[in-house]
Order: sequence, then structure tokens, then C-alpha cells
Amino acid sequence: MTRTLFETPSAYRPSDAEMAAPVPPVQAVLFDFSNTLFQMIDLETWLRRVGSAAGRLAVLDEPGAVAEISEQLRAAFRLPSVVALQGGRDLSSARHRRAMWGWWGQVDFLRGAEEAAYRELTAADAWVPYPDTEPVLRALRRRGLRVGIVSDFAWDLRTHLVHHGLDALIDTCVISYEQGREKPDPQLFLKACADLGADPRATLMAGDNPVRDGGAAACGLRTYILPAEHRTGERGLMDVQRLVI
Repeated sequence: MTRTLFETPSAYRPSDAEMAAPVPPVQAVLFDFSNTLFQMIDLETWLRRVGSAAGRLAVLDEPGAVAEISEQLRAAFRLPSVVALQGGRDLSSARHRRAMWGWWGQVDFLRGAEEAAYRELTAADAWVPYPDTEPVLRALRRRGLRVGIVSDFAWDLRTHLVHHGLDALIDTCVISYEQGREKPDPQLFLKACADLGADPRATLMAGDNPVRDGGAAACGLRTYILPAEHRTGERGLMDVQRLVI
């Protein structure tokens, strides 16, 4: 294989024949889950669910209560002790729970209600698809493309797919807590390609994190990175259809 002075770091080594051949058309598409296909319900809705479960609902009716809790959450997330817990939190359910407990324990409204908060975080209806998620998934299905999810997530995200009737549109889910690896570990992307029977060079990865999702490029995949913004409307997934033509 021909080498160059400044090589691109890669976990995927195509053969000489593959390097000389045209880039194959896209056969499969991988998606990130959180903030790409799905988003969590808004903060106030989640807090009211927690408050109802923990008998603290009246607190949220006080003027400025939700804004105050939101500020406490942001401030707590910057604490060194909380930051330290976030590293590798999606490698297992236990690590994720410790990370959330360590964060929420710094917030007055959530302290002592962590179990209810976690139950409401992971509830089947606590995560909802963007408006353009289902149309794009169905369009890819009609074109005969295989579709997978590669996600750093600490519980079974298939619960949310089933709840919204989208599970039949996804052929495989490779989830960090099940694999004991987090993106951009190349083995996650390569496992998804293997599950789909797709050549990495004929696979597109779409996500919102240039480091974690963009790591797919080191495995030979094409990548499409969405803007890092918290949208409530369409996420911009329609462009994926153009990229697979």
C-alpha cells in the first residue's frame, strides 16, 4: 500500500485495490441518538414529573423556581467533583447513576429525590424524536439502505424507539453501556458496520459531536456533523437523504 509522509490516523486499512477503486455508494447510515435523532423532554416538564413523583410539585409553582433550579443545575455541573464523575459515565449503568447522583445531589430541589429523577430521565416517553427523524428513517428504508444507531448511552435506548414506533426502522443499535466502550472508539463504528453487513467505506455516520461522532472518519466512514445546538424543530436530517444519492 502506498504511504504518504503525513498520514491520516485511521483504524481502518483498505486494501490497495480498494484504495484504487472509486469510492463505493452509500449502503448504510449510522446515527447518533441523543441530540441527533431524539432529544430529552424540556427541563420544566421533567422537573414537574420529578416533583409529582417525589411530592415536591408545589415548589415549582413558586415564582422563578424553575429558573433557579436550572441555574443550580448549570452551576453544579461545573463543580470539579461533579466534572470528575462525568468521565466515562456512559460505559455502564452503574457509572451513569453515580454521575447523576453526584450532580443532582448539589441541587436543592433534586437532593433526596435522585431515584425519582433517574426514573423520569429514563422513562420511555422522556425522550422524543425530532420532527424530521421519522420521515428521514422511512425515506432511507424505502431506498433499501440499512440503518443503525451508534450511541453513548447508559440504558437501553431501544425503549424509546419502541415507544414511538420507530424500532422497525432501525436494523442495529450499538450502545456504549452494552459494549463497555465510548465513541470515538473505532470498535463501536466497525461493529455497527459488521452488524449491517456494510463496508465502512460505504457507510455514512451522522451525529452532532465532531470529536465523538466525527471519529467514524478514522474508520473509513463518511461523516455528517450537525450543528451543536439545542433545537426543538427539525434537526437538519433531511440533508442525509441528499448525501446517500
